[in-house]
Amino acid sequence: MILGGRCTRHCRFCAVPTGRPSVPDEGEPERLAEAVKSMGLKHAVITSVTRDDLPDGGAGIFAEVVREIRWNNPGTTVELLIPDLQGDRQALRTVLEAAPDVLGHNLETVRSLQWIRDRRASYERSLNVLSMSKGISPGTLTKSSLMLGLGETGDEVMQTMHDLRAVGVDLLTLGQYLPPKGTDLQLQRYVLPEEFDHLSAQAKRMGFKGVRAGPLVRSSYDAFDLMTEAGARPC
Repeated sequence: MILGGRCTRHCRFCAVPTGRPSVPDEGEPERLAEAVKSMGLKHAVITSVTRDDLPDGGAGIFAEVVREIRWNNPGTTVELLIPDLQGDRQALRTVLEAAPDVLGHNLETVRSLQWIRDRRASYERSLNVLSMSKGISPGTLTKSSLMLGLGETGDEVMQTMHDLRAVGVDLLTLGQYLPPKGTDLQLQRYVLPEEFDHLSAQAKRMGFKGVRAGPLVRSSYDAFDLMTEAGARPC
């Protein structure tokens, strides 16, 4: 996770501290690339807190991270999980011009439960970010994730998956919501493994190129294999 340890937003499902963040560390991209090298990673997944305080939302740092990883680690693929960048097309273009192998942005939950996210986030904005990503860079794989067990209905989940496919999302992960320490957002139910299997089959029929669904699945779960299943050609 880059861009500091404090988020400018407060989502009810998240335990990341919120508040006034620190000034971005200009040396972070280079040090991160060195860390990737020292660990010998073949696939690096990079995310961040949300930085509404920055004019570009941190897009320039994301782009520099991709470039530094590529420069120092030939053959390593890079996946980004970005915030919504306030829906700014130019900021999104800055990220995509660095050519990440996968560009992820999480819708998090169904339309009726978007109140669990910060008020500055929305279902429409997140879908628009994913749609714009395909418009800017059609060849870049896009990815999104949903948490289940928050009170959503089966029909709502199906509609959300249809909405994600309608904006060209390639990869989908579905996981069980588990309340982190420090949050008051309660779990409504545990989703059965067979339900995850059913949703996975439905998602594949809708045309998603790669799907992972299960109680312990998270955004970066099985990320390299999911990317290659979708037809990416790692070096």
